[in-house]
Amino acid sequence: MRNLARWAFTHRRIVLGVWLVIVVGISLVHGAAGSDYKDSFKLSGTDSADALALLQQAAPRAAGDSDQIVIATRTGTVTDPAVAARVRGMLDEVATLPHVGGVTSPLTPTGRAQISRDGTIAYATVTFDEQANDLPTSAIDRVIDTARAIDGNGLQVELGGQAIEAANPPGAGGAGFGFLAAAIVLFIVFGSLFAMALPLVTAGFALGTGIATIGLLSHVITMASFSSELSLLIGLGVGVDYALFIVTRFRQGLLRGLEPEQAAVEALDTSGRAVLFAGVTVCIALLGMFALGVSFLYGVAIAASIVVAFTVVTALTLLPALLGFLGPRVLSRRVRRRLAAAGSLSVTDESPGWGRWAARLQSRPALFATAAAVLMLVIAIPFLSIRLGSSDQGSDPKDTTTRQAYDLLAKGFGPGFNGPLQLVAAVPDRAAEQEFGRVVVAAGRAPDVVATTQPVVLPGRDGRPGVAVAQVVPSGSPQDASTTDLVDHLRDTTIPQTTAGSDLHVLVGGDTAIFEDFSHVLADKLPLFIGVVVLLSFLLLMAVFRSIVVPAIASLMNLLSAAAGFGVITAIFQWGWGAELIGIDRTGPIEAFLPVMVFAILFGLSMDYEVFLVSRIYEEWHRRQDNREAIVHGLAATGRTITAAAAIMVLVFAAFVLGGERIIKLFGVGLASAVLLDALVVRSVLVPGLMLLIGRANWWLPGWLERLLPHLNVEGSAVEEEVGAGAAAGAGVPRGGEPAAAAASGSRGGAV
Repeated sequence: MRNLARWAFTHRRIVLGVWLVIVVGISLVHGAAGSDYKDSFKLSGTDSADALALLQQAAPRAAGDSDQIVIATRTGTVTDPAVAARVRGMLDEVATLPHVGGVTSPLTPTGRAQISRDGTIAYATVTFDEQANDLPTSAIDRVIDTARAIDGNGLQVELGGQAIEAANPPGAGGAGFGFLAAAIVLFIVFGSLFAMALPLVTAGFALGTGIATIGLLSHVITMASFSSELSLLIGLGVGVDYALFIVTRFRQGLLRGLEPEQAAVEALDTSGRAVLFAGVTVCIALLGMFALGVSFLYGVAIAASIVVAFTVVTALTLLPALLGFLGPRVLSRRVRRRLAAAGSLSVTDESPGWGRWAARLQSRPALFATAAAVLMLVIAIPFLSIRLGSSDQGSDPKDTTTRQAYDLLAKGFGPGFNGPLQLVAAVPDRAAEQEFGRVVVAAGRAPDVVATTQPVVLPGRDGRPGVAVAQVVPSGSPQDASTTDLVDHLRDTTIPQTTAGSDLHVLVGGDTAIFEDFSHVLADKLPLFIGVVVLLSFLLLMAVFRSIVVPAIASLMNLLSAAAGFGVITAIFQWGWGAELIGIDRTGPIEAFLPVMVFAILFGLSMDYEVFLVSRIYEEWHRRQDNREAIVHGLAATGRTITAAAAIMVLVFAAFVLGGERIIKLFGVGLASAVLLDALVVRSVLVPGLMLLIGRANWWLPGWLERLLPHLNVEGSAVEEEVGAGAAAGAGVPRGGEPAAAAASGSRGGAV
């Protein structure tokens, strides 16, 4: 690490030039090639996936994504001759477009049910020849443009469905506000415009390169439509924080009289190691989602990992190069004048305010730890009632065509028309067809069903039996709990009872059922994933701190922080507490993949704060051999930087709530609240409070385990060199006989 820092500092023009070529080059390529983000929720082995496979075998062009063109009249009805002529002409043109398998018009005798009772709202069903995630965006755009060409002059035309939504990916959301918020906090912390700019510039290079890279990769692997914005959210938060730690350490080196090059080397050898450790941990946790076996998460995990990796690489290469250009100018003018006059300044990384808090915590650790634990548990209470699922297009921003199409369909036909279920079965003979008809009749009598369609039998191909299909329209919307209950009721009760004694195997499919199956699979695998992540956290921290108690506390605290974050998003997005304040006008379930991803991301971020805090306590323990003194001085030295880093992260995450995409709002609120609680309550009160109560047992490790565990040094050697007559002796020089970890600086330093 020291050699890398020295080389980047010395060859700063080459490093900057290479990074400029990389970011400009890959951005130009991305600009020319574009992106191809798409959602794919198919899970093999589920009812919905088997139903889709049957349809694709029987009628490939009729088994693709089904979307709606919704027409509403401001005066008159859709059957008025002038209106009907415009609608027919548009639908005829849509039917000839590429990748359109068929159009079911409301203006035909068989389509009368697609017109509302008052005649003011109608919908046509456009069936593509591929699923939404396999359709080219250009084909979907042509359908949208053709349909909306007749919008106006008394007609409102909106489009809904998975393919339509996939063609309109979310924008950049609150990225600009996130940068501005980070800049304000950095200026308050550093008091220097140059020091403020460094983390933002390095994060900007990382994000520019990373977002362009995943945009290009989206042509090769399937990436969810929100991958780029989620990656931007994560990358901006961690990128600024990582650079903050290194710049802080560099400034402290200058204040102790080190030459800029040596200060940069020390900064990377200490804070740089911790940044590398934290970044690798985040990437490992994200890529650990491959173990779930859910393909939808693969692209998201890869995208987020790529951006995090770029933030680490820029922090370790570009940042020391930029430090070489700026040197002492990262300090304020007043401090530079004092430093020039004195040669070095007496500086401590212990904050007086945090020192007073640490002393107060030491006086009553049981009281403060209990209060903190109760607070976190109370905030986590809503998590006990979390309902995992998938929000429907009724949760889209109000100005989107998918949301307006959804509202028109709900107004004209009821919310269930936005997500009908499909009954699908292979029917080899006439008896099976009749049996299927009885199932459809029974489904129509099930609770929360408002309508069913007549069965349609698609002839078999290549010697296969025919496939019968019918639609079941729920009374509730696709995201309502009643619809989830209906899917379970049909599968567990209605269908088995009706088909008892026969060989007919009826499947419940359709987009709504696909999302429900996706939620069930993820919910079943979530405990395993959390267990793996917690075990990894425990083993890594045990190797770093040579203790069993410290990693056990850290693992429990990670779970508590995540539970509190999930409690906040459940209260807001599911219960509706304060939802209108962030632009949420409709409550619903929590996206099934969100707990997995938030826990993976929070795990890495919490690990960073944990290592930062406990490594300094660990150093003080070896220096003083007094557990209470070690905790007080460790918290005093790290509290200010932890809260500054957390403040940046919270503001960046919270800024993305300003965007219109519900999923990004979920991530923003969840991560912001979890990081805030983790930094202010868990790391500043609960962890040190518990360590004070436990005492010397914090640092106990069986001898046999000590011999087996590898030694991980995440803080470097921090060896300071004598530089000139005015250079101060290195405060972080190892003491004779102390362990390497004790000799480490153990700190990225308090903000000066």
